[in-house]
Amino acid sequence: MKTFDNADYQRRLANVIRIGTVSAVDTTQGRCRVKTGELETDWLHWLTSSAGHIKMWSAPSIGEQVLILSISGELTTAFVLPAIFSDANPAPSASEAAILLCFPDGAQCHYEPKTGHLAVTGIKTATITAATAITLDSPVVTCTQQLITDSLQVNRGGTLRGDLTHGGGNLISNGITLHRHQHPGVQGGGDQTGAPT
Repeated sequence: MKTFDNADYQRRLANVIRIGTVSAVDTTQGRCRVKTGELETDWLHWLTSSAGHIKMWSAPSIGEQVLILSISGELTTAFVLPAIFSDANPAPSASEAAILLCFPDGAQCHYEPKTGHLAVTGIKTATITAATAITLDSPVVTCTQQLITDSLQVNRGGTLRGDLTHGGGNLISNGITLHRHQHPGVQGGGDQTGAPT
């Protein structure tokens, strides 16, 4: 009969859940190493919120505080569960309801339900590609700088202010090409010309 090994039992029990900090990350393999106490684990998979038809990717970073979950208390069977705020990486918000994503380059994506405000800041470029259509449904859409478009269709009229320069192609108003239209009934003096044709 196998004797009970209390020391091994205590070791396994202590290893079931451990806290540590990420010491190395291999993003090509989706694994990291964790320093816990005086120990450093082998390369372990980290857990994610979805890894099936829908996949979520967010690699842990060196110095991030995490949990190590070990099956049967063996660190060789462990997984890494990110993440825990720490003195080195404190919480970036004190809101009770907000969702805030902070990136190392200073970019942020922040939604605050109390104000209904969504803010994406600190980014350099943004690309949205849609195969069919993109709809902006709001009473007001403001573009504060230059807007470049390959084609433009206005369905409900509007107002233009400031200088407007047209070059190349035809500028047509109500079926009349503006730069080529003619006025009949031209006479001298103060007479008025006819309507453009």
